[in-house]
Amino acid sequence: MVVVTLSPLRPPTVIGQFHTLFFGSVRMFFLGVLGFAVYGNEALHFSCDPDRRELNLYCYNQFRPITPQVFWALQLVTVLVPGAVFHLYAACKNIDQEEILQRPIYTVFYIISVLLRIILEVIAFWLQSHLFGFQVHPLYMCDASALEKTFNVTKCMVPEHFEKTIFLSAMYTFTGITVLLCVAEIFEILCRRLGYLTNQ
Repeated sequence: MVVVTLSPLRPPTVIGQFHTLFFGSVRMFFLGVLGFAVYGNEALHFSCDPDRRELNLYCYNQFRPITPQVFWALQLVTVLVPGAVFHLYAACKNIDQEEILQRPIYTVFYIISVLLRIILEVIAFWLQSHLFGFQVHPLYMCDASALEKTFNVTKCMVPEHFEKTIFLSAMYTFTGITVLLCVAEIFEILCRRLGYLTNQ
């Protein structure tokens, strides 16, 4: 009977380790704690004129096709996938940090996983800008004619719009920082790989 032990593998670069810390702690804490505080009861306080439950619900679903918390949670999980797949493969093959930089095939695979993270972050940035924009306005004009002809276009009040605008800006900033860290990590890998070849 053969027992395979999977030892945890840290990223092979200093920037990669900082990215893991930044991604895993600060970003998730910000989303989990502050995100719930800002967006947790948004649907309950979203009100339209006239203030009727079915109208409020209909317009809120139009205002938020997907809730920000769900979108950002999906973004975090999706962006984690390429790195998780590589690290699982490396753990199964007992590949250590130095081997990733010494063997070209592992270096290429790792760089591909980082590039995939960049692509996924850019796609998430684009989707976020189309779904939520860059600013939350205090009033939302809802087309409720499909619900009832008498409603037509009605005004809805968006609660804590200023706090949501700040939170949106922070999430855009986190995405930008993550992309910059990934680009910097690729440069660090290439420089260390070049240094390893030079010393041979």
